[in-house]
Amino acid sequence: MRAKAFRLLSAATAALLTGCGSDVDPSGFTPDTVVETIGDTTVVRTLSGSVWGTEATLVPEITIGRLDGPEEYLFGIIRSIAVGDDGTVYVLDLQAQHVRVFDSLGVYVETLGRRGEGPGEFTAAEALAALPDGRLAVRDPENQRVTVFGPGQGEIAEWRYAGGVSTLSPLYADTRGRTLLLAGDLSRMNEIVMEIIVLGPDGTHLDTLPEPSSDYEAPYVRAEVPGGLSVTYGVPFTPRFHWTFHPSGHFLTGLSSEYRIDLATDEGVLRIERSQDPVPASDAERAYQRDLAVAGIRRSLPGWEWDGPAIPGRKPFFRALRAGRDGRIWVRLSTAGHPVDNADHDPDDPGSFPVTWEEAIRYDVFEPDGTYLGVVVAPDEFTSFPVPVFGSDHVWAVTEDEQGVQRVVRYRIRKGATE
Repeated sequence: MRAKAFRLLSAATAALLTGCGSDVDPSGFTPDTVVETIGDTTVVRTLSGSVWGTEATLVPEITIGRLDGPEEYLFGIIRSIAVGDDGTVYVLDLQAQHVRVFDSLGVYVETLGRRGEGPGEFTAAEALAALPDGRLAVRDPENQRVTVFGPGQGEIAEWRYAGGVSTLSPLYADTRGRTLLLAGDLSRMNEIVMEIIVLGPDGTHLDTLPEPSSDYEAPYVRAEVPGGLSVTYGVPFTPRFHWTFHPSGHFLTGLSSEYRIDLATDEGVLRIERSQDPVPASDAERAYQRDLAVAGIRRSLPGWEWDGPAIPGRKPFFRALRAGRDGRIWVRLSTAGHPVDNADHDPDDPGSFPVTWEEAIRYDVFEPDGTYLGVVVAPDEFTSFPVPVFGSDHVWAVTEDEQGVQRVVRYRIRKGATE
């Protein structure tokens, strides 16, 4: 049964207007929001405006990592970061196969693990999660285990699981202490089916869930190469189905053809919508993306020409969904591309181009009840992978400078023009 739509100023919004701190105009702002109930789905649609009233920015406060100096502050390839409730920062180095631990001020504390197959050692560790009781979980698919450090000094536990497939997916944890990891079902002939393994606070296998999916099939181009193999590329700027895990213990999903995001809840579904025009894709950027795909396929099949669907003239509404430690929802938006000179251009490599195209990183931020807070603009050095850690007042992210040096930076979210 469909209830009548109505305007809503939620309790969460009212609290934010009165208690956001000195970064927000004390007069406050009220987004124009419509809420309607359709069966067990509550739709929260923002028509205009935001709680913050203006763009928020990220102000660096603490930086961990250096070009040279003490070894404890030098990183090879940062693959994952995590942050504990007390502000402790954990950094997984893919090259070194260990985790460096820093306190809330960025001071080195200790190193956990090393390369190997024994207790507390890693073969190909790739993701971290800070558990709510102060422990740290590390996913190591080649050893088919999650190694858990703490809570006491020197305490180590090993949680075994089946499906040692390397992925770029984060390691997830919810407020109930459950850990969720994406793994491959290797028992099926000639096929790897990705599944989500749910582990309890003691590592007990609680459940195996299918990876969230959609009936939508993204368009692609495919080239058949000698030997019966094929090379497949997704068509640039076509929508994708995105999902992540929310700390409440539910999935957050969305198909980027529309600005529509679903958060499963104990009572049903919270659907978040926002009135927004799609970002156009320029002819030059579309041509670059096409040439990039063609060059990639020509590495396996010289002379191949694009024979797939046309590249859309508009971009999907969003590029990724993330959930903050506090339950807030962060939506990475598609933004206008701009050309950048490629300092590593190799004129002898057909797959290398003198100019690349980049997008500025911007996030829409919503409260867990769907209230639209506003947009956060990330600085140029900010990278979206490894996945940043999002909090109420801070964001922890990996940055990379022109020399390729990676650092972990804690940013304060500055809302409004004044401190």
